[in-house]
Amino acid sequence: MRVVIAEDSAILRDGLVHLLADRGHEAVAAVGDGDALRAAVATHEPDVCIVDIRMPPSFTDEGLRAAIALRREHPDVGVLVFSQYIETRYATELLAGSGAGGVGYLLKDRVADVREFIEALTRVAGGGTALDPEVVAQLLGSSGRTDVLAGLTPREREVLEQMAAGRSNSGIAAALVVTDRAVEKHVANIFMKLGLPPSEGENRRVLAVLRYLES
Repeated sequence: MRVVIAEDSAILRDGLVHLLADRGHEAVAAVGDGDALRAAVATHEPDVCIVDIRMPPSFTDEGLRAAIALRREHPDVGVLVFSQYIETRYATELLAGSGAGGVGYLLKDRVADVREFIEALTRVAGGGTALDPEVVAQLLGSSGRTDVLAGLTPREREVLEQMAAGRSNSGIAAALVVTDRAVEKHVANIFMKLGLPPSEGENRRVLAVLRYLES
């Protein structure tokens, strides 16, 4: 897996480079601002980018805006936002415009397992999603689109959160301590209630997560 890292902290940037190398992946570029990120992606054409939100010059939302631009310019490149903060304004735009996936948003303080981080990055590189449940909850609360999920039961919402994190049905079953069959039924109900017919194929898992974020 070929990765571009955009992180303004030199220590964290270097740490990510070594973390990836130790696990057989290549950081083809490691940069400290949004403009350098876009240039690096154009030059190296990586599988995925790891992008912090707050970078120079204003340290507000440059990284997220650069990520949105990347999704337009290089739709085949996965983008994993990796930050301490949840920025709902541009995060909604990034996720809603991601189509069939290849996007993630993880919180630095909530990633306790390096293996799970690498698995999430791999999913995003392969066109899947990796969304922290706290990010999903805050985006839903800020979107004003709670009507889209109003028809889901509490358990179905829990399953949807686990789907957002990128877990398989078996992984969801283990996390919620239910049977695989029960998860299959909940997933089928979610697809039905969100208007996602079988003809949409495997992308339905991604679309179910992103449907309520569409503008």
